[in-house]
Amino acid sequence: MNALVYKSTGSWYVVKNEAGAFFNARIKGKLKIDNITSTNPVAVGDVVDVEKENTQDGDVVITNIHERKNYITRQSPHNKNQQQIIASNIDQSILFATLKDPKTSQGFIDRFLVTSEAYHIPAIIVFNKYDLYQKKELEKLDELKFIYEKNNYRVLIISVSHQQGIDEVKNILKNKTTLLSGHSGVGKSSFINIIFPETLLKTQEVSGWSGKGLHTTTFAEMYDLPDGGKIIDTPGLREFALMDIGKKELSHYFPEMKTLINDCRFNNCLHVDEPHCAVKQAVEEGKIAADRYISYLNILGTIETKKW
Repeated sequence: MNALVYKSTGSWYVVKNEAGAFFNARIKGKLKIDNITSTNPVAVGDVVDVEKENTQDGDVVITNIHERKNYITRQSPHNKNQQQIIASNIDQSILFATLKDPKTSQGFIDRFLVTSEAYHIPAIIVFNKYDLYQKKELEKLDELKFIYEKNNYRVLIISVSHQQGIDEVKNILKNKTTLLSGHSGVGKSSFINIIFPETLLKTQEVSGWSGKGLHTTTFAEMYDLPDGGKIIDTPGLREFALMDIGKKELSHYFPEMKTLINDCRFNNCLHVDEPHCAVKQAVEEGKIAADRYISYLNILGTIETKKW
């Protein structure tokens, strides 16, 4: 029977079948995943085939993973040379960010956007804690909103503590599978607590789960939304590792650079110190935001040491 993976610890999983029943699951033997080297062969969001085991506790075994429409990875917390699949079959990603208490760096926002672009996942930025912003933060917010909306990213401004802007985010979530990300303290968990009635979230957290396996804080978990759709929460996600992106590819994931690449003199231009570079010229003319270009250079610097 078919099932959908809702929770993972890397050795045990929670799956939900088409009839809505939850089961604890494990992997049967080795599963072949084409061209993906990861520490976790099965990820939250995967559609899998399962078979019932001949045991009294009703556990099932995962025998096959269906083809993924997409997936998103990060560097493995345990091995920097390997990647961990965060989730698969995602319709959109939302980054919760704040400009105060704590401040989310623009570099982190841009890495999130690059990662989403690379895995063909539409990205949305939600700036929380609007009620705390003073003149400095409000000016920065206007600047960032202009930059990202100019590049066709949706930007929402909310206050979870004052429950302002919540309905707009909830509407975006309807009937879609959405990956939620953000540093600790930005209000992502508080938002989740608002959109779920307390008893419903509590039920979903324990439904069908016996606690087998490893600690789950580095793995994603999926919840069914009351009004349709699903969210995938990603606790402990501090950084995205762009492990599948080469130096020459990076500018393709900055929309404002992608449109200019063919105007550079050299087809392998990295937009750093090459002559007649259309990207650098656009930065000088103010057509590309300087902070976005700095993010590009910083990310490029992290790729420099890798072998491609």
